[in-house]
Amino acid sequence: MPQFHSTRRFALGTIASAAVLGAGLLTHTAAMAQAYPSKPVTIVVPFAAGGATDILARIIGQALTTELGQSVIVDNRAGAGGNIGASMAAKSPADGYTLFMGTVGTHAINAINASLYKKMPFDPIKDFAPLTRRANVPNLLVANPAQPYKTVKELIAYAKANPGKVNFGSSGNGSSIHLSGELFKSLAKVDMVHVPYKGSAPAVTDLLGNQIGIMFDNMPSAIQHVRSGKLVPIVVTTAKRSPELPNVPSIAEAGVPGYEATSWFGMFAPAGTPAPVLAKLNAALVKVLAQPDVKKKINEQGAETYSETPAQFAAFIQAESVKWGKVVKESGASVD
Repeated sequence: MPQFHSTRRFALGTIASAAVLGAGLLTHTAAMAQAYPSKPVTIVVPFAAGGATDILARIIGQALTTELGQSVIVDNRAGAGGNIGASMAAKSPADGYTLFMGTVGTHAINAINASLYKKMPFDPIKDFAPLTRRANVPNLLVANPAQPYKTVKELIAYAKANPGKVNFGSSGNGSSIHLSGELFKSLAKVDMVHVPYKGSAPAVTDLLGNQIGIMFDNMPSAIQHVRSGKLVPIVVTTAKRSPELPNVPSIAEAGVPGYEATSWFGMFAPAGTPAPVLAKLNAALVKVLAQPDVKKKINEQGAETYSETPAQFAAFIQAESVKWGKVVKESGASVD
């Protein structure tokens, strides 16, 4: 009997200690969230400066600086279709001070069994906590003015008469820009050569210099060159025309039925970030995305602001990964 009482006292003591420890951890987490942020926050952008991901991150970062009361810094880590920056962000401390500007490429295209990359340096689902989508963006098929085509029908006719001679640039292997081109190749039944870059900005530079012929670029990084007349807008890749470029046809009405490719951008934190910190970040993002000046800046880039709960964003990513996984499979695209 004494041994029973001793064992019981030990068990009760263990339970009590665990309860105290658990309460202490909860108190610490709550205190951490209340004090957050107490230092600058970094947004990792996995593409070069000047591209759509970078442009949108800087618009949001500026607004978050005011909302959070701490500097929000954009850190460009380009390469491997966004995977270098994503891997870095995934391995960062889960404390809310490193965020990641993810895209359809980094989190949907690579999500289902690594649809495009056979060897991934991170898990796009397990290694990140989704916060909210930030913008939906049409892709814009643009050409250098020196090229002999100004419409989709002219482009298809030229590509069929000159197999392998049309080069299309992208922000990197596995990006939505890359797969927009692959989808076009598949549906239009043309042979074109993909040229990947470390972000859309350097690809656009070569497009302006006529080093490549066309590009299915995200609208924010291409629209300024269309407005200045330096690039020819052929089509938008969405089902409907863009309000920012109402005279540019959708790709379906221009002659490729069944084609639709929309890019999106969202904010993530490393997995394991405390729930109260995630909630605070989501609330801050939703608030700034609703601000008229922020919406205006994003809309002027040809993008549409969007915000949601982390659960809604996670469900959306799941649906998108299935959709783009089919595109990868049907196009036969691979980079390994």
